[in-house]
Amino acid sequence: MKHTPLAPAFVPAELDAARFDAIEPLIRSLLTRSINSAAELEAWLVDRSDLASAISEARARLYIAMTCNTDDEAAQLAYATYVEQVTPKLSPLFFELDTKLAADVKAHPLPLRFDVLVRNAQADVELFRPANVPIETELAKLGQKYDQVVGAMTVQFEGQERPLTQMGRYQEAPDRPTRERAWRCVAERRLQDQEAISGIYDEMIALRTKIGINSGFKDFVGYAYKSNHRFDYDVAACERFHAGVAAAFVPLMRSLDSERASLLGVTALRPWDMAVDVKGRPALHPFEGGADLVAKSQVVFARLDPRLARLFAQLGDGRGRVRSAADASSAKLDLDSRKGKAPGGYQYMLERSRVPFIFMNASGLHKDVQTMVHEAGHAFHSMLCTDEPLVEYRSSPIEFAEVASMSMELLTMRHLGPGAGGRAFYDDAEGLRRACRDQLKRAVTVLPWIATIDAFQHWVYANPTHTRADRGAFWLGLDDRFGSRLDWSGLERTRELLWHRQMHLFGSPFYYIEYGIAQLGALQLWLHSLEQGEASAVEHYIKALSLGGTKPLPELFKAAGLVFDFGPETLKRLADRVHAELAKLPE
Repeated sequence: MKHTPLAPAFVPAELDAARFDAIEPLIRSLLTRSINSAAELEAWLVDRSDLASAISEARARLYIAMTCNTDDEAAQLAYATYVEQVTPKLSPLFFELDTKLAADVKAHPLPLRFDVLVRNAQADVELFRPANVPIETELAKLGQKYDQVVGAMTVQFEGQERPLTQMGRYQEAPDRPTRERAWRCVAERRLQDQEAISGIYDEMIALRTKIGINSGFKDFVGYAYKSNHRFDYDVAACERFHAGVAAAFVPLMRSLDSERASLLGVTALRPWDMAVDVKGRPALHPFEGGADLVAKSQVVFARLDPRLARLFAQLGDGRGRVRSAADASSAKLDLDSRKGKAPGGYQYMLERSRVPFIFMNASGLHKDVQTMVHEAGHAFHSMLCTDEPLVEYRSSPIEFAEVASMSMELLTMRHLGPGAGGRAFYDDAEGLRRACRDQLKRAVTVLPWIATIDAFQHWVYANPTHTRADRGAFWLGLDDRFGSRLDWSGLERTRELLWHRQMHLFGSPFYYIEYGIAQLGALQLWLHSLEQGEASAVEHYIKALSLGGTKPLPELFKAAGLVFDFGPETLKRLADRVHAELAKLPE
């Protein structure tokens, strides 16, 4: 579906929403508008949404330019200036808008459709403290500093300077000494900045704890739950998730590790043994460059469902890149890895234009295919909601937003190989089998990692006065509980600081359990496709995504035909089925 913007009735088409002096009069106009009926309140919400969309897109363009060019001083300065000079002024004004909404809705009750929006706004009103605004600014600047530190990391390997994002390919090299040299090269480079990264995190913990206390909580944990609108589960539910992962998925992961060690002929696995093909086959190399990645992804989506293929085709051919904030208004993809690019991948919706943007660091590996279909799932979610007038409802809670992306990783698996409609990623049955096995193994191994990160965050913020030594010891205990059984001899410091590589800990605190909850939803949808047919699964997928954020989390799961539960029983059922399917895909 393609959105055709209407002529703006409230927000001028030429508004520069990156400038506070341009935004403020419109916000003041909303604050002073008299509301005399529910219909007038609904119209007010649409106008507020249009303004919020313009502001969101202005920030998105600056963020995209900054992450695409971490070595561009102008891009870094433009984003930093916005964070320091605009965001702190907007936060109290949006609090006033939420306060006005909460008051007006009492006088003029809105239809049931607005319940989720009002609930979220009321929570935000209850949380807001003016004293937290400058703290949030400092946190945003620290997050940018982390991106710059990591984005600047390069290594000299085989005669060339390479960004760390390009070093993953060497972990798939059949030659074990090559893998070890590459792994140690990256690990040693990360250790060079260990002090800077740990220092950034120390500052973040202290600032976030202050935010929690300012807002009436004993620590940051309670604040994080409420600010993330976690109304449908609590800390105890996350602990049940941890227990379920430990009971159902960790044993499966470790049995796969034992099989790996046996096939590799080693007595103990080392960190550089985890990505190589156990039969010494060359690494899967499914594409060459971003344009090829997009072309082959188009074939895959066409096989899965023509509606999804039409949406994906709107993103372009993958040949471009973002060099400035202006580019972010037209480019929809920046895919190839390069020096000076922030790590990771994301999809960012440009809310006023109502077009998605996908960022990633592709280097020709199968994991890049997984990232592409994952972020495409987010883009589908955004694009299926473009006709929704309220920006608050054009996205869903993260726990379901990630179902949109993770489901694509699983539902596209069987379409990655030979088939109709053009050349996809793998030309033979063996390549397809390896890719599918890799995807299912990833579903197994990601859940223990998610449990590790989530348990780590809960402990870190529940014990904010801990020392770095305490933190390292707790991390090692979690690795003993959830991690693979690797031989870390001589690499103890690297193991203790493995959490440094998880960018969510720095920029998005407590944003990680969502991946686990969503993975369980995606696995359920995948089982639906096996048991009731792929067409039925995709139909449920599109139906649920089209709801955006208009329903509470359990209802979104229900619309997709999923059970909103992440206790041990659910995890065991899913682990058993994944195990059975892996048995059909021998190495």
